[in-house]
Formats: sequence, structure tokens, C-alpha cells
Amino acid sequence: MANKRELKKEIRYVCGDLAAECLLAKNFVEGVDEKAMTEIILKIADLQISALNNVTFAFDKLPADFENGYAYRKARAAYFKTAFRSLRGKFYDKVNAIVKEMNAAVPQAVKDNNKKA
Repeated sequence: MANKRELKKEIRYVCGDLAAECLLAKNFVEGVDEKAMTEIILKIADLQISALNNVTFAFDKLPADFENGYAYRKARAAYFKTAFRSLRGKFYDKVNAIVKEMNAAVPQAVKDNNKKA
């Protein structure tokens, strides 16, 4: 991940696309569980808010704690790389759980028709 701005954009895009799919299914797919889709949309909104709040974190060491500037920059870069990777992993685990819930709310007949198409 290049920076926090790009990560926040990615989170917003993913959550927006998921919510749009839920709204489309809720309004245009016959037999879909509308109550479940509404609850999923709320979960998506909560996921977006919590993920955006967790994007900001800080490296807790000072340059004086290292023998030189190179060691500090290397440790700092490794910390942020690990932190971003962890945040993205947790985010996508939650996204996958939401997608499974979305699929469960769609009737089996619609799923079968989609496979045939």
C-alpha cells in the first residue's frame, strides 16, 4: 500500500460497491430477503467506519532509539508495512463474511439462473 490516502480510498470503494450490490439485489431481485439485505448494508457501513478509524496508527519508537537514521527508517518502514498488511487482512476477512451473508440472502433459484447464464 502506497499510503493512508490510497488505503482509505480502497476501503471506501469496496464498501460502496458492496452496499450498491445489496441495494440492487434488494430492489430488483425477486424473492431476496429484504430485511437481511438491510442488515447487511448496516454492517457494511459499520465496517467502513471502523476500518477508516483504524487506518491511523503510529510508530512508537524515536530515532534516538536506533544506532543511525538508516536503522530507524528501516524499522519504521517494516512496522508500517506489517500494520497495513494486518489491517487489510482483517478488513478483507470481514468483507468475505459479508459476501457470504449476501449470498445466503439470495434465493437458490436466482443463483441457479445466474450459473446458467
